[in-house]
Amino acid sequence: MIITQTPLRISFLGGGTDFPGYFCREDGWVLSSAINRYIFVIIKERFDDKIRVGYTRTEMVDNIDQLEHELIRECLRKTGILKKVEITTMADIPSRGSGMGSSSTVTVGLLNAMYHFLGEPKDPRTLAREACEIEINVLGKPIGMQDQYIAAYGGQRFIHFHSTSDIDVEPVLADECLRRRLGESLLLFFTNVTRKAESVLAEQVHTMNDHLEVLREMKRLALLARGCLHAGELDEFGTLLHHGWEYKKQLASGITNGPINAMYDAARKAGALGGKITGAGGGGFLLLYTPRHKQDDVRSALHGLPELPFDLERDGTKVIFNYRR
Repeated sequence: MIITQTPLRISFLGGGTDFPGYFCREDGWVLSSAINRYIFVIIKERFDDKIRVGYTRTEMVDNIDQLEHELIRECLRKTGILKKVEITTMADIPSRGSGMGSSSTVTVGLLNAMYHFLGEPKDPRTLAREACEIEINVLGKPIGMQDQYIAAYGGQRFIHFHSTSDIDVEPVLADECLRRRLGESLLLFFTNVTRKAESVLAEQVHTMNDHLEVLREMKRLALLARGCLHAGELDEFGTLLHHGWEYKKQLASGITNGPINAMYDAARKAGALGGKITGAGGGGFLLLYTPRHKQDDVRSALHGLPELPFDLERDGTKVIFNYRR
């Protein structure tokens, strides 16, 4: 039996420039962080030839083509595991529509678990690349590539997507005290709405040519924010989050709406310096950079929204249990 733990993420700045349709033309830059909320994957051998998978429902099939869970199906196909296996996934938050990269986290965690099950562990770069291949090339999802890399590598990362298709993953916040201070300044509130990201992202991809200048500004902010983190200028980092959200809202019609705008405006009025919806938009979690002395005021302003306590995570996907007969 193998159990993997793979972190969810919060994306700070530059999202949208990690789409292949963008960075194949000009480089993309994204600033993102893993958090200590996870998706767990359990895999074990069965005594018969069937495949059993458990998530929000249970499937028992004779071959992988019969599986309806497309991520599990294609990860099994990629790793060559075709029978005699049981797989279960469990998440710390709602598994769909959270805006924290849960689909990519599942895919990376599945691949990591399966390769360890086979006795053939892979490095983070390989796990991230193969997760991208499955989600984007095989399943045709209109998504970017930052989530797979932050799930695989963990930590706080500046990810450079080269127009040559090379991808560099640079650590930021090496100073533990600074990393802790940043984590203590970030709040997450659930908007009480989950949504499928595909519709928002599909519009974003379809209209990308109309928003090239916006995307260039968004990646410029990611570069500036990296400099703020290196310099310890955390409040300035929070202000850049606000500017990034103002740009992000221009990318697609479903990114924000009246209720989300009201939540964000209330938080800003109460003392938050900046923030954003953590994923494609339209729901999920609202991330806010808030100085500590203003956090109780922000909580009061958003009293109807559940808060998710979290810390910034240092590790990427990893095996936390490995029992081999």
